[in-house]
Amino acid sequence: MSGDITRDHYARLAPTYDENWEYNSEFIQWMSARIQERLRVNASDLVADIGCGTGLFAREIARHARSVVCIDPSAQMLAEIPSQDKLIPLTGNAEDVAGGRAVLPFESFDALLLKEVIHHVEDPAVMLDGLVRLLRPGGRILIVMLPSRISYPLFADALELFTTLQPDPGDVADQLRDTGLETDLTYEAFPLSFATERYLQMVRSRYMSLLSHFDDDQLESGIAEIRASHPGERITFTDTFAFILGTAA
Repeated sequence: MSGDITRDHYARLAPTYDENWEYNSEFIQWMSARIQERLRVNASDLVADIGCGTGLFAREIARHARSVVCIDPSAQMLAEIPSQDKLIPLTGNAEDVAGGRAVLPFESFDALLLKEVIHHVEDPAVMLDGLVRLLRPGGRILIVMLPSRISYPLFADALELFTTLQPDPGDVADQLRDTGLETDLTYEAFPLSFATERYLQMVRSRYMSLLSHFDDDQLESGIAEIRASHPGERITFTDTFAFILGTAA
């Protein structure tokens, strides 16, 4: 059931997905820089962006890489990726790649990126064990995820459900370390500010997959709760991310 919710969510959101971030190109630049600092992609590197969505970050990685395989289970999301020689779209999910069920264009990779993917994976330890086998010597894998508790301006039921569903970054780092990679966990934050009505419209459009667990009536009730808690013209908060980097010997 949860997989159906996630798949339907991204299929519905694909045509307007990038609009959720167009308000602030600075965030895309900031996150892309944080990714590049850790993965250190260079012109000879083969990269896979697993769970790439519309390729928002794959496009930036491609500026440094030889090729980027853009992997996502949503064909609708992949259809939004620009047509570029360096960007290779491939339908599949993290478990498909780790389990050898995805037909990859390359046998091994210099860098793997999983941004906000890990919470969709049923058994992260098994998945990570499979993925690290695809790394070349000196290869890097970067997992970007939210912490297990967030300070987003959401309604109480959504925040409670998030905490229930979200893995702990420390546990994920331990699982990656268990594969034999040298592992480092760091946190960085980015300030966000929205016009209140703009943010409420993003919630109404279920910009987070988490919000697809709520029906229309529940969502409208939640929006009223957010509006009551944030009566001003703008909503400001800090978006914190965990960066888990694993490096092969």
